[in-house]
Amino acid sequence: MSERPDRTRPGTLSDSSLAVHGGIQLDSTLALRTPLVMANSYQLPDDPSEISWSANAPGLYTRNTGVNQQALQEKLAALDDGEDAVALASGVAALHAVFFTYVHAGDHVVVSDVTYEATWRLWSELLPQRYGIEATFVDITDHDAVRAAMRPNTRLVCVETIANPTTQVTDVAAIAAIAHEAGAILMVDSTYTPPPVYRPLRDGADLVVHSLSKYVNGHGDAMAGAVVGSRALIDPIKADAMIDVGGIISPFNAWQIQRGSVTLPMRMRQHSESAQAIAELLDADPRVAYVSYPGLPSHPQHELAVRQFGRSFSGMMSFAVDGDPDTQNRFVANLRLITSGFSLGHDDSLIVHTGTEGGRVAAYPEPFRRLGHLRLSVGLEDTADLLADLRAALDETFA
Repeated sequence: MSERPDRTRPGTLSDSSLAVHGGIQLDSTLALRTPLVMANSYQLPDDPSEISWSANAPGLYTRNTGVNQQALQEKLAALDDGEDAVALASGVAALHAVFFTYVHAGDHVVVSDVTYEATWRLWSELLPQRYGIEATFVDITDHDAVRAAMRPNTRLVCVETIANPTTQVTDVAAIAAIAHEAGAILMVDSTYTPPPVYRPLRDGADLVVHSLSKYVNGHGDAMAGAVVGSRALIDPIKADAMIDVGGIISPFNAWQIQRGSVTLPMRMRQHSESAQAIAELLDADPRVAYVSYPGLPSHPQHELAVRQFGRSFSGMMSFAVDGDPDTQNRFVANLRLITSGFSLGHDDSLIVHTGTEGGRVAAYPEPFRRLGHLRLSVGLEDTADLLADLRAALDETFA
């Protein structure tokens, strides 16, 4: 493999151009896209005595590094203004990779009390029970509470840019300052806000996690996750969680996500524009009990969201219609274009009804606890068609 001329250094290209050209590697065919290389192993030199069998190096073994993984990592690092990235088998694998590498028995972590379910379970059950790690869950919007939660043995602070599912917004710069003052690493899950919507490293985050299965891939057909940061922080994750634990991304998934990421900037513009229009429609409808979307002035952290994200607030929102759980389910069943589905960040719009069970729900705002919520991932369908589908479903539900 030979690299293209270096036209993709951060700051030299626009977001759209970087998404197209970042990470592309040319082989002997000079194909304009990095070819899919499905090999597990590579031919070794005649004298392999100098090889480090556990090195993070290409041309050895795909668990150590493959061609397609390497190309994807270069693009992800460039898009997020990081020095390096590691691509793994899923978003949860990426989260676990950070935890496994940087937190040890007897350590303490501070975690947002509104967080993705897998993160919640890792810190509330699995890691404390099996490895003696203690986690404090805290309202991440209360900076005094975050500061009070820090301890001498706090090693990691875990937050989300926009919390799943309440859409609470984290002030990354403020939390970074608190974490660093205590000597801790700040890890930010930016799955809801991939570049160019937001780049947490610019505001002091140490590590950024993405579920690449969502927006970066964008088509709902490949699973992967990534961690982006400085080379000094990424190298240990590659050595520990990738090579030794084996959470490596498959070459095919790396190739698919590299392909999907080309359109990420333009897709995020469409997701955000449609979501803003939908949030405003729902917010104005008396049959809707509440809408939580950072682009609405009624959102508790709207001013922070504008300062942090500009005018692009991604495509995720939560809301509920008036009525009991059966009413929420009936509304979802009455949708014709929007699909009832669990994931997010796909080209098609997905909605899921979640009730009020589970330990982490105690930290949700009152309407979430009372009514549950409908989490809507706004896709790439025409905005007018999505608005019409929501209006029709409301009319049918409340007829």
